[in-house]
Amino acid sequence: MVVTPLREVPLPPEWGIGLSLKDESAQPSGSVKHRLLRAAFVQALAAGQITEGGTVVMASAGPAAVAGAYFARMLGLDFVVVVPRSTRPEKVAAIEAAGGRCHPYHPPAAIYQEARRLAADTGGFHLDHFAAAHAIDWRGVTSTDGVRGGKVTGGGHAGDGSAGYGDGVFRGGDVRGGAVEGGAGGGHIAGEIFEQLGRSPEWIVAGAGTGATSATIGRFLRYHGYETRLAVADPENSAYFPGWASGVSDYATGMPSRIEGIGRPRMEPGFLPSAIDLVVPVPDAAAVGALAHLRALTGIAAGGSTGTCLWAAWRLIDRMRAEGRRGDVVVVMGDAGAAPVLDGDAYAAAIGRFLETGSLDVPQ
Repeated sequence: MVVTPLREVPLPPEWGIGLSLKDESAQPSGSVKHRLLRAAFVQALAAGQITEGGTVVMASAGPAAVAGAYFARMLGLDFVVVVPRSTRPEKVAAIEAAGGRCHPYHPPAAIYQEARRLAADTGGFHLDHFAAAHAIDWRGVTSTDGVRGGKVTGGGHAGDGSAGYGDGVFRGGDVRGGAVEGGAGGGHIAGEIFEQLGRSPEWIVAGAGTGATSATIGRFLRYHGYETRLAVADPENSAYFPGWASGVSDYATGMPSRIEGIGRPRMEPGFLPSAIDLVVPVPDAAAVGALAHLRALTGIAAGGSTGTCLWAAWRLIDRMRAEGRRGDVVVVMGDAGAAPVLDGDAYAAAIGRFLETGSLDVPQ
């Protein structure tokens, strides 16, 4: 099991506040969706939904596709990803480098229907990573029977928690060594944060795409009785902030997010508002500015979803200072990919002044 690193962002020591990045891009697949897709594959294996040498089809052009391709290749499976025809060439290249085959389709809103059709036509398994958002064990313990030490134990029937593949291991698909061992969930991201810090952070900040990461962290915090609060950073055009604020579970904006991997035009079933303490709406330009400042300060190159979360973290740190609170803020660093081409200079400058003066002036 890979324990991803915490990367410290230096703050004035007299503040008594720590800022760290939980670098999920350090996963073997390089994807923040690594834990989710690992859990989804384990669940499908245990239910007998994936067959040896078979085909797995999913619809995504984000980090989930890269993680899915990684696990499919490990298991010797054909992996087809339905992507919008407008997907950037570098993202297609990343999916293909991980072992996937891209199937461009238009319009973008219909890629999910096309993935279901392809799976049905090929006799493959449709991996719906939005529906699989609850596959991760949020308690931080192993819950999937039939999976031991990274292998699928044999002899069972689909649906009874075992895989039913005789000796239980696909040829070339012995998924040990930090891949899918330990059942659905494996190492828990929040549990790792607590162990690495050696104390409870004041805030954990995450983005929301499927909603799986935030739901998993929020449930973990409540199950174990931690006082740590969870904030979700939400980009422009996303339904999560207005849906959370209004309590409307089917809220929709009908507009796509410009930040890769997070933000959705509708509230997804994996998003759990009751497990979240705060949703912070973040201008896309603020995400770009936060990334530019991060790189100048630390040399860390990150992507748009990390920038979105980082700006939310700066807002929370400003609030902590105003309230006289000390403690840690941990940002889930979800990607190392590209960010939108926007002018974020005003936001980068505001962060720089904040570190000098202790006062965050938000650009208008």
